[in-house]
Order: sequence, then structure tokens, then C-alpha cells
Amino acid sequence: MKRIYFLVPNVKVAETIVDELLLARVEERHMHILAKRDTELHALPEASMLQKSDFVPAVQRGLALGGVVGVLAGLVGLALTPGAAVIAGGILLGSSLAGAGVGAWLSGMVGLSVGNTRHKQFENAIERGELLMLIDVPISRVEEISELIQKHHPEAELEGTEPNIPAFP
Repeated sequence: MKRIYFLVPNVKVAETIVDELLLARVEERHMHILAKRDTELHALPEASMLQKSDFVPAVQRGLALGGVVGVLAGLVGLALTPGAAVIAGGILLGSSLAGAGVGAWLSGMVGLSVGNTRHKQFENAIERGELLMLIDVPISRVEEISELIQKHHPEAELEGTEPNIPAFP
């Protein structure tokens, strides 16, 4: 899956695009709209908290950093404990998993309170009242869907694609 970004001037255009995407067999759960706070989206599919926040990138960073810290803590524990060489694998595995888990959890909590860094470049447009449409489609349909929207709605600005869409948000 790839995520296509479009800036749309208003809710009316977004509603029309959503209808056309539904007719093109793009499921509503693969469409997400970010708008200025207090914008009435009616029946439009609003982006979830996971898409609005920096949760996923923060968890990825916390998982990696926590795992590294856990391995280092395990190595220190091995160096300080005589006779620990017998159970070294268990200690290293346990400490790295614990570090990765704690790192992912803590950074995820912080990420929920921070706006999505991937959307920072669109903040000014959203504050002006434009809507950011995030459309998740299979890689084979990116060009088709992009052309469909641009052909019928020249006022919608294609802002590019994001290559890696996490499976759960």
C-alpha cells in the first residue's frame, strides 16, 4: 500500500472526491481527512488519532533505541555478574526485549501528544482551511487514482506519496 496526499480546497470538493473514490472501489477505511480544528466534515472519513499524531514513527524510534539500551544493559549485567556466562543468551535476550518494549511504550505515549511530523509541511494549508486527504491504495493503483482525482478536480493538488503505510493505523 502507498499513501497518496492531496490538498483539497474545501469540504464540498472532498465529498465529491470521496464519492468518486468509492465508485472506483477504494474503501472508505482507506481514506482519511485532516482539517483545521472545528471544521465540520459531515460524513467525510476523518483521520484517526494514530494518523494525526506521531505515534507510529515514535514507536519505531523507541523500539530501536530501547532495544539498543536493553542490549547494553544486558552486557553490563553480564560483565558485573560472575558466572553469568552460562545464562548469557537469556540475559541479553530478556534485557533487549524489555528495553525495546519499554522504549516503544514510552515513546508511543509521547508520540500521541505530538502532531504527525509527516504532515508538518501541510500545516499552513490546513490552517488556511484546506483539507489534507490521505488515500491508501495498492501500489498498482497509485497512478490510476491520482489521475482520476486530477482529471476531475484540477483544484485538488497532488502532494506526492508516502511509500510505507503501517498495517494498523
